[in-house]
Amino acid sequence: MDLHAHIAQGIEYLERPGTGGPTIMLLHGIGSQAQSFETAIRQLPEDWRVIAWNAPGYGRSEPLAQPCPVALDYAEALQRLIQDLRLTKLVVAGHSLGSLVGAAYAATHRDRVSQLLLASPALGHGMAPGTLSTAAQARIDDLHTQGPEAFAAARANRLVFRAEQAPELVARVQQAMSQVTSPGYDAAVRMLASGRLLDDAVRLLVPTDVIVGAEDVVTPPDGARRVHATLHAAARGRLTLVPGCGHALYQQCPAAFAGALTEMMETAR
Repeated sequence: MDLHAHIAQGIEYLERPGTGGPTIMLLHGIGSQAQSFETAIRQLPEDWRVIAWNAPGYGRSEPLAQPCPVALDYAEALQRLIQDLRLTKLVVAGHSLGSLVGAAYAATHRDRVSQLLLASPALGHGMAPGTLSTAAQARIDDLHTQGPEAFAAARANRLVFRAEQAPELVARVQQAMSQVTSPGYDAAVRMLASGRLLDDAVRLLVPTDVIVGAEDVVTPPDGARRVHATLHAAARGRLTLVPGCGHALYQQCPAAFAGALTEMMETAR
């Protein structure tokens, strides 16, 4: 499997070309990057075209102009990329913070989205744009004072279920998190603070599945259940709890993540 890096509309993305299958857009979380999807992509059918973006301010992607962006600002950056790639219909899968982006995009541009997967969904803090909770401000302060490597080392274990038994996985999660920098991470924290996933879930009219690790302590299963229950009956798909899996869902349990996408496609046929 070859993942090729490209840049379009100021957004860096990795792509695995397909041969006639569906197109999948993968949106990473706040402490991750496009490359972290590599193991999960290996589990997907080879004829699928798979694209994983680096969100604005991550990797070589240009940061957003707004200092206090909301989810819709990221969704519009995604729309510019999708238009540049001339994609007319695709499946969107967002993990954690990426779920906020994916839901905002699918609610606003539902003509482009055939199906949506919300993985380990972050609900957002529901605060006024530009307002940060103490915990959110601490995220930014910790990155600035500790530096990316120490910041990642302090946080990576929490994303993996039974981290002490999976040192190689923890190392991969930590390596991805150590790539975050300002201003991209700072802006993403501000978006998380203002995020209101449940509000966008009400507006979703595309078939939507939800998946979460049963042992996730970052975005616990109760949040995923709330999102699933909020969806309109016509849009509400499967709710899947993955046993023995923490927040780093597509890294700790890549087969389950890929299986959720595959089942979505089979249901659509």
